[in-house]
Amino acid sequence: MNSATVRNLLVRGMLAGLGAGVLALVVAYFLGEPLVDKAIGFEEVQAHAHGGHEHEVELVSRSLQSTAGLATGVLLYGVAFGGIAALAYCFALGRVGRFTPRATALLLSGCALLTVYVVPFLKYPANPPAVGNGDTIGKRTTLYVLMMVLSVLLAVAATLLGKRLAPALGTWYATVVAVAAFALVIGLAFAFLPVVNEVPADFPATVLWRFRLSALAMQVTLWAGFGLLFGELAERLLNPRPATAAENRSAAVPG
Repeated sequence: MNSATVRNLLVRGMLAGLGAGVLALVVAYFLGEPLVDKAIGFEEVQAHAHGGHEHEVELVSRSLQSTAGLATGVLLYGVAFGGIAALAYCFALGRVGRFTPRATALLLSGCALLTVYVVPFLKYPANPPAVGNGDTIGKRTTLYVLMMVLSVLLAVAATLLGKRLAPALGTWYATVVAVAAFALVIGLAFAFLPVVNEVPADFPATVLWRFRLSALAMQVTLWAGFGLLFGELAERLLNPRPATAAENRSAAVPG
């Protein structure tokens, strides 16, 4: 793949990430933000009950956080990960099987959703405000990033293992062995990495559960949207549609 094609795919990946980010933003605003408001309300009630400050200076208003702040974060996230996924796509195309450009994009998006978000989410799920000790935020962030990096590296290793075993075992059994190896090592990581449980005893369980589901729905929307949008853009770039006879005749007729 030449540099011009890589550059074109990178641009298309970032545009697809932006489009997918818009879809994810809608999900985050309508599903996630109402639950964030409830969590903040719980936090304020608890602070008041324990003699905390009733009026704290807000550096950024809640309305700005839930609109411009949310949009900026989600859209930048979509563009950044869209670009990274496009570069990964350039490497994966033709190396993971005889898939079309569109099918490869969908496969890559599904793997990205699984390794970048779902696996770390199962060990360290998303939490709304009022859940988590402020003194441990550095530790919790480090553990989450470690789980994400480990998941991605193990997915790459499992893919290489499957390709190495395919000539001897066949594609089906090689894939089964690779997936089983990935699940086994991830299971060991889940068992040995520290458990983080800082949910207040009286925090509403329904709010917590719905917030985590909304976070998952946002990521599913983001990566599904990216796979569909980028797959279409990549297909048109790499497998351009041949001109029809009617188009050729119209192009040949002057005026």
